[in-house]
Amino acid sequence: MYRSHTCGELRSEDIGKKVTLSGWVQTIRDKGNLVWVDLRDRYGITQIVAESETTDEEILSQLK
Repeated sequence: MYRSHTCGELRSEDIGKKVTLSGWVQTIRDKGNLVWVDLRDRYGITQIVAESETTDEEILSQLK
């Protein structure tokens, strides 16, 4: 499956669901224990937040 949702399509009802997004990274903000990623496609923007306490270290290192 290429993607299950477009960026900007996700809502609070989708919290906890497994989704697949596709797009490009517009912005990365690294605050040490938090990393914010703005993922953009032609339909909108989705912000991804990764916390060091709840996110696998390998994923955090890839985001940074």
